[in-house]
Amino acid sequence: MKINNQKELKAWKSKLIQEKPLDTKVILVCAGTGCIANGALEVVKALNEELAAKNLSVDVKMDVKETGCHGFCEKGPLVVFHPSGTYYTKVKAKDCAEIVEKTVEKGEVITRLLYKDPNTKEKIEKYENIAFYSGQERNALRNIGKIDPEDISDYVVHGGYDAFSKAVTSMSCEDVIVEIEKSGLRGCGGGGFKTGRKWRSCFKVKGDKKYILCNGDEGDPGAFMDRSIMEGDPHVVLEGIAIGAYAIGANEAFIYVREEYPLAVKRLQKAIKEATEAGLLGDKILGTDFSLKININRGGGAFVCGESSALMLSIAGKVGEPRAKYVHSTEKGLFDKPTVLNNVETFANVPLIIKNGSDWFSNQGTEKSKGTKAFAVVGKVKNTGLVEVPMGTTLRKIIFDIGGGILKNRPFKAVQTGGPSGGCLPEDKLDLPVDFDTLTDAGSMMGSGGMIVMDDRTCMVDVALYFTRFLVGESCGKCTPCREGLRQLEKMLENFTVGKGCIEDLKKIEELGWVISQSSLCALGQTAANPVLSTLKYFKHEYEEHLNGRCSAGVCKSLTTFVIDEEACTGCTKCKKVCPVDTITGEVKKPHTIVQDKCTTCGVCVAACPVDAIKVK
Repeated sequence: MKINNQKELKAWKSKLIQEKPLDTKVILVCAGTGCIANGALEVVKALNEELAAKNLSVDVKMDVKETGCHGFCEKGPLVVFHPSGTYYTKVKAKDCAEIVEKTVEKGEVITRLLYKDPNTKEKIEKYENIAFYSGQERNALRNIGKIDPEDISDYVVHGGYDAFSKAVTSMSCEDVIVEIEKSGLRGCGGGGFKTGRKWRSCFKVKGDKKYILCNGDEGDPGAFMDRSIMEGDPHVVLEGIAIGAYAIGANEAFIYVREEYPLAVKRLQKAIKEATEAGLLGDKILGTDFSLKININRGGGAFVCGESSALMLSIAGKVGEPRAKYVHSTEKGLFDKPTVLNNVETFANVPLIIKNGSDWFSNQGTEKSKGTKAFAVVGKVKNTGLVEVPMGTTLRKIIFDIGGGILKNRPFKAVQTGGPSGGCLPEDKLDLPVDFDTLTDAGSMMGSGGMIVMDDRTCMVDVALYFTRFLVGESCGKCTPCREGLRQLEKMLENFTVGKGCIEDLKKIEELGWVISQSSLCALGQTAANPVLSTLKYFKHEYEEHLNGRCSAGVCKSLTTFVIDEEACTGCTKCKKVCPVDTITGEVKKPHTIVQDKCTTCGVCVAACPVDAIKVK
């Protein structure tokens, strides 16, 4: 069906809503990458088979809908009953017969499948009563978990393309840019540059050809915000791009998606095909003079290609290396034509701003950081997953209220925000509001939204080495400070972890980190020293411990000796059973001992001990 004008789009939407109202009973099954890996597609198949085998009455009958990621990844596969909100976790195909018989047919709740609060141990039935969800404000993620990402009609029913049709039929390019400027929307990919200012800069440049690009590369370890949006709501990405293209005068766009995101590519391709067939992409859209073609370009996995100029060179078929920033991409970007680049989450916010108005958006967040931000909360936290909160929400609320606190109730040590180029913040920074400027002032950064939580068994020197080593491997090598400076940092940090560091290295690390940040060509190098400098600033005592031959976290093997506290040991034998070199001795219900000359300090016993009796000497 091809839509020729705004009137036909509204009529189509009305028809769809009449056929399947928003309160239609449906079983929502998370089919994001994480849940699929845990068997979600088998759950979908089993549910459909069980439903087909039943002769259900009209008022009981339900369809099964495959959705995108619900965010609560560790609890998957997830099954949610709409509109009741009953929420089941870790569902297996073998559970489906019982689900259909009891929940679908009889309206009964299966208690064992309900979410269990990690702190209160309470079983919670309703989606909206779970702290992980109730503490969020979902804007960019608004449709994910509700719609079928491979069905354009489901997106339209939920308000899809309303904003785009409004923009191209009743707003000028200037009107759209003004609305984005007034909203205060800043780029969610890490830089935090004002979106409206970037769009205006490109709009003002004269040229016969302009491009708009969407950065879906997302190379940060532990980050999956953009991935989840592309997989779970691909049409919102297309709609945001289309509005941006109309505003700046572009008629061609590229979505740059990393090769490791095959499901995102598949669903984006399907969405582009659907939108083109519906007349929402292509020539003379909705009867106007505006035309747009959207292409997908796959990245090869180079972290540096998340940088704007490197990304553009990669799309052009050249080596992905950054170029000097005195050349503005809004003047000479892709193929040396005026270009705007925003990331997936930024584009996902655009339709909401055009539809609801700039005031609606700017009333959320802080004075300088408006709206909401999505974060991938991972690491030593009870509720790992994807969350979206208003700008200005504290780290404490995200980690302890929404995230449920630290695994096994261990002491919190640090949180790293902003990906491999972000800083590590200690406990006394937990009440900092999360926004672009506050995190930067504290020695970290917002980045694209990665948030890695660490407990007392994390060695901060090892963390600094891990991220430095990652960036050494991802540096394009074009500029000397990044190419050579990071290798020197890596070597000095490595020396600390094996007991070969010296006190003079602390000063050298600080000076070298400053030089790298001040003289590197692109943001990868300019922020690469953040993990090192922030750990040196907030956890200097751990570096000094390593100088004295001890890693109190028990991570650096050369500096670790494990011993068993005889008073705390209950003789449960769990440590003895898991020891790979049979170095633990002792009888049942009596204190155990570690034979030191055989111990490899692998730490398996520490993880197995239920009473925390194994300590670092």
